[in-house]
Amino acid sequence: MIALAPTLQGFFTDRLFGQRQASPHTVAAYRDTFRLLLGFAAGRTGKQPCDLDIGDLDAPLVAAFLDHLERDRHNGVRTRNNRLAAAHSLFGYAALLHPEHAASIQRVLAIPSKRFERNLVTFLTEAEVDAFLAACDRATWTGRRDHALLVLAVQTGLRISELTALTCGDLLLGTGAHVHCLGKGRKERRTPLVPLTVRVLRVWLAECQGSAPTPLFPTITGKQLSRDAIEHRVAHYVSRASETCPSILTKHVTAHTLRHTAAMRLLLSGVDVTVIALWLGHEQVSTTNIYLHADMSQKQRAIAQTTPPNTKPGRYRPQDPVLAFLAAL
Repeated sequence: MIALAPTLQGFFTDRLFGQRQASPHTVAAYRDTFRLLLGFAAGRTGKQPCDLDIGDLDAPLVAAFLDHLERDRHNGVRTRNNRLAAAHSLFGYAALLHPEHAASIQRVLAIPSKRFERNLVTFLTEAEVDAFLAACDRATWTGRRDHALLVLAVQTGLRISELTALTCGDLLLGTGAHVHCLGKGRKERRTPLVPLTVRVLRVWLAECQGSAPTPLFPTITGKQLSRDAIEHRVAHYVSRASETCPSILTKHVTAHTLRHTAAMRLLLSGVDVTVIALWLGHEQVSTTNIYLHADMSQKQRAIAQTTPPNTKPGRYRPQDPVLAFLAAL
C-alpha cells in the first residue's frame, strides 16, 4: 500500500507551487477540498488522515464524499464540481507516480461533473445602483471608503479578489486615468476610469493618504479588506437601499452582482461583446455571452426587425359533449 500523505504533499509543493505556480486562491481552494475529503475518508475508514493509503480513496468513497457535500453540507452543484476538479487534479498527479494504482485512479478520474441549470445573471438597474450607492453614510470614514470602493466596482466590474488586492499605487488619476490590477490567471489588466469615478477616488486618496504599496481600501487598522468584509458591507447597503428602492430586495445581490452590473451597463450602451470580454478579463468571449442572454432590449429590437408569418390565428371549437364523454371512458 502507498501512503497518501507524501503524494499529497508533493502535489502541493511540486505540482501547484513548482510547476503550475498556482495562485493563492487556487491553493486555498484545493487545501479546503482535501481537508474535507480526508476528514470524510477518516470517518469512513476509521484511520487517521496521515495513515490513509491511496487505495482508501477509491471511486465509491469519492462519490460518497460528493454526495455528502450536497446532502449534508448543502453545497451547490458548482461547489461539488469544483471539489471534484481538485480531486481529479490530485489523482492525475498520483497516476504519474504510482502506476500500480492506475486502475483505481482511473475510476476516480472517470467520475463526471454534474450538469446544472444556468440561470440568467442578476444585475442592478440604474435606479437600484443610485439607491445602493446613496446608502453609504459618507459622514463616516467607513462610509466614505465603502462609497469609493462600490463606485469603482460598479464602473469597472473588478472581481472581489481584485478589489481587495488594489493598492494606492494601482491608480492613475491623471491623463488617461485607469486602474491597474492583476486578475484571474495572472493576467494584467488596465481599466479606464470615467470622470465621476476619478473625482470620487481623488477625494478618497486625499483622505486616506496611503503610500503606493498600502491597500487602497484598508480596514480601520490599515490592513487589507477581506472578501467576507466586502460581502458583509454589500449586504448592509442593500438592506439600507431597499428603504428607497424596494425592487433591490427581489434580487440576490453580492459583490459579484456589481461586476455583472458593470458588464450590462456596457452592453446596454452598445459596446461590443468582445470589448466587454477584454474589459472584464475573460479568457474566452463565450463567457461574456451570458450577458447577451440577460439583455431583453436587444432581443426586443431583433424581433421588431423580423417579419411575422403570414397566417391567421385559429378559432377554438369545443368538442361535442357526447364525443368527449366517450373519449374519457
